[in-house]
Order: sequence, then structure tokens, then C-alpha cells
Amino acid sequence: MEVIRIEGGHPITGEVTVEGAKNSALKLMAATILAPGVSTLTNVPNIADVHVMGKVLKELGAKIEVVDEHTLVIDTSAVDRWETPYHLVAQMRASTAVLGPLIGRFGKATVAMPGGCNIGARKIDMHLLGLQSLGVQFDMSHGDICATTPAGLTGTNVTLDFASVGATENLMMAAVRAKGVTTIDNAAREPEIVDLANMLNEMGAKVHGAGSPVIEVEGVDALYPVEHRVVGDRIEAGTFIAMAGICGGPVTVKGFDPIHLGLVLKKYELMGLDIERGDMQCTVSRTSPLRPVDIQTLPFPGFPTDMQAQTMCALALAQGSCIVTENVFENRFMFASELSRMGADIVIEGHHAIVHGVERFSGAQVKAPDLRGGAALVMAGLVADGQTTVSDIYHIDRGYEHFVEKLLALGAHVERADIPDLD
Repeated sequence: MEVIRIEGGHPITGEVTVEGAKNSALKLMAATILAPGVSTLTNVPNIADVHVMGKVLKELGAKIEVVDEHTLVIDTSAVDRWETPYHLVAQMRASTAVLGPLIGRFGKATVAMPGGCNIGARKIDMHLLGLQSLGVQFDMSHGDICATTPAGLTGTNVTLDFASVGATENLMMAAVRAKGVTTIDNAAREPEIVDLANMLNEMGAKVHGAGSPVIEVEGVDALYPVEHRVVGDRIEAGTFIAMAGICGGPVTVKGFDPIHLGLVLKKYELMGLDIERGDMQCTVSRTSPLRPVDIQTLPFPGFPTDMQAQTMCALALAQGSCIVTENVFENRFMFASELSRMGADIVIEGHHAIVHGVERFSGAQVKAPDLRGGAALVMAGLVADGQTTVSDIYHIDRGYEHFVEKLLALGAHVERADIPDLD
């Protein structure tokens, strides 16, 4: 069993460059299905989830050449299957992103129900309801979602109950091949949505309004392969910014647009962090004690659920009490019980966490409950007394490339180690 060991109390300073966004790269890889031929994606993070999506595409008949660590050449001209196997989809909920492209290209798809982090119910009802409006018929059997389009795809108006990123993406990728115009109301507004829309437009699609609550998609007859650079990962950037804040810094985080972390940076400044914004980077330091600030997670441009654990970790050392409200994933507080093993004082009441600041963390053996919670436990270890050992680090590998190496370069005393699996 691999673990990450951290010796707390060492300063974190220097520069770190983030990779391309996990949540964008996976959907861009899926979108290549829509354009038969050879597409090139650059700035792709070399992480476990990308490897899984690559296997999904290969199962469908695609050929993938890894040019270098961050460049994929994807040839989808020979894609002739539209079924994704459960053993891959079960590893990662983003595998459902192939649903829209397969329907757009073949008019049919069979996709296993999704898996991924255990942070809440995987509600894909909105994906299915939206696609049904375009003329897709679904049959659910043996854990698979079977989609057909007996009368083809026809543009229509779709209103989402919730600004779901996955539903917005699947609808966009199916609607680009529908007859007529599709309007998606209450669409997700995340930067990753804009990145996908930009790539679709480069492929010949006509997508307007991405980044706003209303997206309009005018269907086209064909799409063509392109070369596209993945947008920088705002969540990886936010993780290192939070680490700089809890440790004091200064740390310069490069490779992302600070505008994509607008509310996070504002909240962090209220918590006492000094943040200097620049072009595709920001520098973070802190010289005064951390202050408590209430946060609540919401779809973009609200506070991202993917930054909740890292922020709660910092707030657990603030001078005072605050409330963290989780509105997106109901199980996202599993991280809090692990942080409590390190001395945090957190009380969970429904989807609220009441955080009472403590003076220090104590090193302990903890388990990563999910991707972001795992990163936050490593972050806690950086300032804890003694040694912290984080297990189940496969969660962290799903979304962070060279995580330990980047921390070492910033001065952390951290290592990956193999220990006997005692379970």
C-alpha cells in the first residue's frame, strides 16, 4: 500500500506551475469522438483519470499516441463502437462524458452507470432528461444506460433544474449535431464549460453564450479534428494557494487564470492571506493569524465544492468559529472526521460544518476519503506537529500530477512510501 508521509513544521516557499484542468481535459478527450480524424490536445495532465478516459476511448476504437507527458494525439477515425464497459466507467464518473459525443456521432450509445469519488449520489437524471428533449430514448437495463435516437436529434429548449456541469457538457456535445437550434437554460458557467465550447467551435460547431446561464447551440452537419490547449487547472492552483496560506508562503502559483478563482481568492483575503494577482499566476503569503470566514459551496461563479476541503483545513486553524455549508455533494464532509483525528474541532450538522479554530494540528495516520479531501489532509500535515501518514492516496493520484514532487520543490518534507497492507 502506498502512502504519503509528511513531517510538519517546515516552510513552504517558491514557485509551482499547475497542469491542465482535469475537469476540462476529460471532456475534451470525449469530444474528439465527434470529429473523425486526428485531434491533438496539449497541456493534458498526466493523471490517473486521464489514463482511464484514454482506455475508454481505446475501447471504442480510438488510437491514442502520447507524444510527451502532456500531449495526446487522438485518432477517432476508426471509432466504430458505442458501448463503454463498466470496469472503466466504475472508476470515474466523468466517463459518462462520452454519452453526448456518441449520440452526436452514431445516434446511439450504451454507457454503464458512473462511479468515481464517494462524495455523493451520482444524479445523471438531468443528463437524461435534457437529452430526451433532443429526441433521445433511454432504456436502463443491467446497470447500463442504452440510448437511441429513432427520429434523429432535433434542437429544442432545455431548462436544467440545477446548473450541472456534466449535464451541460453532454447536452452541448449532442446538440452540435442536432437539427436546428438548442437552447440550454440554467447552464453551468464553469471555465471548463467555456474551454469545451471553444474547442467545439474550433471543430466547426456553433456554440454561443458559454460562460453565461444561457447557451445556444446551432446544429451542424459535420465537425473536424483540431489542435487545442487545455485550460489551466484552477482547483490544483487553489490547492497550492491554500497550502501557501496555511504555511505562510510566499508561494507563486503559475499556469492558471486568477479570474477563474475569483470568489475563492476574495474569501482567502478575508481569511488574512495576501494575494498578488498577475498574468496567469498569483503570489500568496500570510503574516497575520488566519481569520474565520463563512463559506458555502455553489456552482460557478460561486465557491467551488472542489475547494471546500482545502478551505476547511485552513479554517480549522483560524482564530474563531465559522460555518462551512456544502450545497453540491452530500458526502463531502467525510474529510472532516479524518481532520478531527489530527485535532480539528468540527461539528457536522446536516450539510453544515461548524468549525471551531484550534491552535495546532497533531500528526496522525489518516485516510484520503476522496480526491480533494486527500490533498487537504496532506496540507494539514504540512503544519502538524510530528509526522502525518496519508493512505488511500490513489484518490490524490486521480487529480494531481507529481503532487509529492511539487511539494518537495517548495521545501516540504514529504515522501511517497510503500507499507504493508494491513487490511
